[in-house]
Amino acid sequence: MATYKEAPLATRPKTLDPAEYFNLSPDHRRAEEKRAALRAQLKRQYLQQLNNPHRKELIEDPALTRWTYARTNNNYFRPTAKTSLIGGLFGVLPLFVFYVVFKTDRDKREAKIKAGTYQRPYKLST
Repeated sequence: MATYKEAPLATRPKTLDPAEYFNLSPDHRRAEEKRAALRAQLKRQYLQQLNNPHRKELIEDPALTRWTYARTNNNYFRPTAKTSLIGGLFGVLPLFVFYVVFKTDRDKREAKIKAGTYQRPYKLST
């Protein structure tokens, strides 16, 4: 801890703060030990359920449940003018551009074929 130099634009991490190690009250230490014991007990219980060879039921993992809920219930997208414009530019506009390009090319080729001036680049028969 003596060789740690603080970064100029960042605060000292909580784990490297000497007050977190040396100036803790006995009540605070007991509370931390209780939390650590509870975490260890829950972890041991989960691992016992996971490694049970006679298991027939599904094991409920709270972390996985929270992750799945956060992934499926994405409430962070809000339709605004900016997102609508970006969606239109990248989703709808290319379809219209390709339609116009292919349609004009096809119309020009068809007009040349009707006029008899179109030279086929690939011969289909010899």
